[in-house]
Amino acid sequence: MIQGLTEFLPVSSSGHLVVSQHLFGLKEPQLFLDVMLHLGTLLAILVVFWKDVWGITDGMRGGLLGSGDSEPAGILYRRLFWLVAAATIPTAVVGLLLKDHVESLFGSTTLVGGAFLVTGTILWCSKLARNNTKNVNRISFGVAILIGLGQVLAITPGISRSGTTISVALLLGMDRGLATRFSFLMAIPAIMGAAVLQLRDISAIPSEILPV
Repeated sequence: MIQGLTEFLPVSSSGHLVVSQHLFGLKEPQLFLDVMLHLGTLLAILVVFWKDVWGITDGMRGGLLGSGDSEPAGILYRRLFWLVAAATIPTAVVGLLLKDHVESLFGSTTLVGGAFLVTGTILWCSKLARNNTKNVNRISFGVAILIGLGQVLAITPGISRSGTTISVALLLGMDRGLATRFSFLMAIPAIMGAAVLQLRDISAIPSEILPV
């Protein structure tokens, strides 16, 4: 319930899960539980943004098969795919290289409390955004990577992923509607990648502490 209530708000669902586990005395591996709950979030994103997901899939299919290259919508969605891919690179690198360190962050409620303050500051800074007119064609890959660095910052529980990435996108001039769409489309490969890493390591978790 906590995951569902907080995931689509810029308040860090991961941070609230850490605090909730601490309050209720839950012993499950915290990052494992967080990732598994986010699979439900992934499904919700696929449902809500199905038009974008389908457009990207169809656009990439057309590009690979050499058909539909001249269709403006197909070209736009292919560019959106590569922008999302570029934005995912920083998270993928940090997630692979610092996985064990990231897991340790989920055990500190003090860290989460400080991170909540960081989230509030980031959201306040987003009010400074001006001239948010950049569409997909005007977003560079450098801008996409900078937004991806915002997602890296949000690996810390308590720092909102959506709040941070949307705020960074707005500060870099992205259209508000596109900033929201881009943020949640970025979540798809991030959640899938985290789930794969956790499922790969699930055999190492003692069976007596796995949730039933």
